[in-house]
Parts: sequence; C-alpha cells; structure tokens
Amino acid sequence: MEVKETGIEGLVEIIPAVFSDDRGFFTEIYNRQNFVKSGITTEFVQDNLSYSVKGVVRGLHLQYPPHAQAKLVRAVKGRVLDTVVDIRPGSDTFGKVFQCELTDKKNNALLVPAGFAHGFAALEDSIFLYKCSSHYAHEFEGGICWNDPELAINWGIEKPIISEKDSKLPSFKDFQSNFNKVS
Repeated sequence: MEVKETGIEGLVEIIPAVFSDDRGFFTEIYNRQNFVKSGITTEFVQDNLSYSVKGVVRGLHLQYPPHAQAKLVRAVKGRVLDTVVDIRPGSDTFGKVFQCELTDKKNNALLVPAGFAHGFAALEDSIFLYKCSSHYAHEFEGGICWNDPELAINWGIEKPIISEKDSKLPSFKDFQSNFNKVS
C-alpha cells in the first residue's frame, strides 16, 4: 500500500497493492493494521455504497461537529472525479479545492479528513464506496453548492445531473464553517 501526500494536511491518496493474473485480481481495500502502520488512525463506523449514472454530480456534502465525518472513498466500479474543499478555518489551505480521479482499474482511494466538503462526478456509470468515521446524522448535514463561482470547480461533465437538494446548497461565500480553527 502506498500513501501519497496531496499537499493538504490530512488528505491522502491510498494506492493498494494489486495482484493480477489471467483469472482477475486481488487487493485489500482496507486493513486497519496496515493503515495504522502508515500513520492513518481514523476509526470507521459506517460503510455506504452508491450507484451513479454517467454525468451525475453529487456534493459538496459534509456533516457538522459533533458528527463530522472523515471518509475513505473509492470507485468500486467505474470512474469518478472526487472533489474536496478544505473548510477548516485558519488552515493554510482553507477554501482550496483538490480533485483526484478514482477508478476501478487503479483501485485507489482518497482519505478525506473531517473538515472537508466532499463530492464527486461520475465520469462513467459508477459504484462508489465510502467508509465514514461517524454515523450519519440528518440534523448535522450541510454542504456547499456544487457550481459555486468562487470555487470554480471543473467537474469534467458537460451537462451534469444534479439533485434538487444539491442545487439549493449555499455558496462558499455564504457557508458558515463551525469546524475548529486550525492553528
């Protein structure tokens, strides 16, 4: 397993060892012992799976403290453009957007710490798996509008399919982060 730094504190890409032959392949997608050896100590309590047709954009989502979630995300099938925004006040990278293509061919994952808004675009029909460090709590959910002009995110989709809920999220400018300040 390779842990690749992204330039944003706590946000790392994880590239597992993949063993392939003419029958297919095998890979460990999560092994707590190996994660801890690599310095990743996040405890996960919930797994979620979603299916999105090509062109769907989901996000940008988050949960507020005390139910903030770190996520370990990956495309089990297909290809997605995973996108995160640092929403930690005082962080050197506050408001910075990071994108990473996650594919079933590469089997890579992204560890998204709490304090980030998260979303993805399905570049092809995709099954998306994410482990969460906190249980979902409806009353603590929030987000930022996917097409916020200040963030200027290129989702790689010409005509995105957006949920009504996601289209009504606030702009980054109007978003109120209550995550702890980073010193």
